[in-house]
Amino acid sequence: MNKLFSTAAIAALLAFTAPLGVTATAQAREPLKSETYKQLDLFADVFERVRSEYVEEVTDEQLIEAAIDGMLTSLDPHSSYLNKKNFADMRVQTRGEFGGLGIEVTTENGFVKVISPMDETPAARAGVQPGDYITHLNDEQIVGLTLNEAVEKMRGPVGSDLKVTIRRANVAEPIQLTLTRANIKVQSVRFRAEDNVGYIRISSFNEQTQPGLDKAMAKLKEQLGPKLIGYVLDMRNNPGGLLDQAVSVSDTFLDKGREIVSTRGRGGKEGDRYTAKAGDAADGLPVVVLINGGSASASEIVAGALQDHKRAIVLGTQSFGKGSVQTIIPLQGQQSAMRLTTSRYYTPSGKSIQQLGITPDIEVQPAKIEELAAAGQRRREADLPNALRNTDQGAKPNPNPSGPAPGAPATPTPTPGPTSAAPAPTPVAANGNPDTPPVDYQLARAVDLLRGVSMFNQPKHTN
Repeated sequence: MNKLFSTAAIAALLAFTAPLGVTATAQAREPLKSETYKQLDLFADVFERVRSEYVEEVTDEQLIEAAIDGMLTSLDPHSSYLNKKNFADMRVQTRGEFGGLGIEVTTENGFVKVISPMDETPAARAGVQPGDYITHLNDEQIVGLTLNEAVEKMRGPVGSDLKVTIRRANVAEPIQLTLTRANIKVQSVRFRAEDNVGYIRISSFNEQTQPGLDKAMAKLKEQLGPKLIGYVLDMRNNPGGLLDQAVSVSDTFLDKGREIVSTRGRGGKEGDRYTAKAGDAADGLPVVVLINGGSASASEIVAGALQDHKRAIVLGTQSFGKGSVQTIIPLQGQQSAMRLTTSRYYTPSGKSIQQLGITPDIEVQPAKIEELAAAGQRRREADLPNALRNTDQGAKPNPNPSGPAPGAPATPTPTPGPTSAAPAPTPVAANGNPDTPPVDYQLARAVDLLRGVSMFNQPKHTN
């Protein structure tokens, strides 16, 4: 049987698909060994057998993409191949900006349900309400589509129109709306005042995170004025995202010269080292950072930096433990890419959190009912197949799993990596009654802690 590829042809294919920036000279220093040629012959045999004898016809493109993805995913849980579509989706996610309607949606019993319209978006201006069900798009039924399929249909070029059919409780007839897609910016930062404490929630790290944090702090200072006694930075169930945004958020609370994070590559080779610029935007006010088992990667960088410099008290439960950095390497004229783990990152004290996570200064479990509801569903980095080892001497992974497996690496800019994670479980009221507002015990403890620190720091007067 004639082979589809000769060994030399496969070697040439590998050369053509080499990452950008790898030169011919660099490859010449490491010529393929004879044993490697034998393995490439084996690959050619398998490729041709599958191509010619598999029960259903598959294309060469499908087989080669699957082979590349298999090679990368076998390395660790976070390396993978991104085809043209996945690469484009990843850039949309990390940019945090896209053409769409401005609706946060979920699926419920096969139906697309509106969680909330985003402020100042086409959906909000048209009167879309939480709890609405979207049944048709451009008169085409979408019941039964996956969430990703439905979202993809709602996104599109800015300025294009989309006809949306909605069913609403207590409204007999379907509601027909024609919405014009606009440029939507994902809100990764939300904030509010908790009495005299500034509460800031960061749900992921994309290109909108630092601008959102700046806006939040400015609004809280304006709203609370001299009554502001500190900040709660909530990064629970934050799966990570862009490394440069994690560095920038840490820098917001640290003064000049403080190290934020460092990276080391193969064999412990020193990589990048990031330090803070002058100025603490919080004006030295105390900070409490909330983390849990769903806090991973970039959120662990922030928590670790603020904890090591004693700039914040970390409260909650053990974090996920993803201490590796993925680089996005464009391939074939930037139509596709590979996400490759290229280094581990270390906190300012020189500690790797890989498989271990960040240990809170004060451990506070969520409400008991919520904790039981999530039991058996939580995994950590150490539980993932082929997870990178923690190379610190004496380091042992925490055996108690305490978080979902987020899929968002901390990625060096300017080539970002994706952010994806399952939504956080809804808190359950302490009395089990879903009509009663849930009690966030971790947040309540954080606010009480800031009040105690504020009282302790007040000037003492004697008679």
